Amino acid sequence: MQIAKTFDDINSLKKENPGRIAFVPTMGALHKGHLSLIQLAKNHGDQVIVSIFVNPTQFAPNEDFDSYPRDIEKDAKMLSSEGVNILFIPTNEVIYPNGYNSEIKAKEAAKGLETDFRPHFFDGVVNVVNRLFSAVKPDIAIFGEKDFQQLQVIREMVETLNLPIEIIGAPIARDEYGLALSSRNTYLSKDELKIARTLNVVLRNTAITKDYETAKSRLLSNGFDKVDYIKQRWGRVLGAAWVGGTRLIDNVEITDF
Repeated sequence: MQIAKTFDDINSLKKENPGRIAFVPTMGALHKGHLSLIQLAKNHGDQVIVSIFVNPTQFAPNEDFDSYPRDIEKDAKMLSSEGVNILFIPTNEVIYPNGYNSEIKAKEAAKGLETDFRPHFFDGVVNVVNRLFSAVKPDIAIFGEKDFQQLQVIREMVETLNLPIEIIGAPIARDEYGLALSSRNTYLSKDELKIARTLNVVLRNTAITKDYETAKSRLLSNGFDKVDYIKQRWGRVLGAAWVGGTRLIDNVEITDF
């Protein structure tokens, strides 16, 4: 696996391995969910490029940017063992050489749900993803379906900007209890983890009953501290809830039931 830190690095290394490029952007703290994205990328591309960049523009001042888990050395070993061709590790100065401002804004898909609670978030996402796309110039990009609204926002951005990139959604990777894998799961204590594992159960039941208020009450009675939303959109039931200081999101496809 080769390491790139600048746009010039990426361009040079890509020339050494021509072919269809599959790109997996991440914020690091990699787990089995990320590895499932990489496996999907390998099925669709001749070479796989993974980026690790904890993007400051999608964190609000009161969120966990500073404490977000980071372990580049461990992540690099995992990616190398998975056969990734290029690991792109840019700095803030590489991604944002002229500051954080961007004319690119999230559009219709960003309205509601996450935006009601994190109004800054999707503008930050489209800002960084567009810049990463400019660096890597992939043919395909893989995003997990756990962040389902984000997936729709990125698809909308690609369509709006007429970018020649195929966006593929990867199925949600879950633990043996059905909890969606997330880097933030490392924040959970043993007791909080037990509570967190009931989120997908409630969402699956709600996909059948369509009783969203009962779902919120059930999560609170299970030990969740706060429920931001449980709503239906894009043929899914999407939910976001807090266990202690950790915010979890998940979704289930209604047509599965």
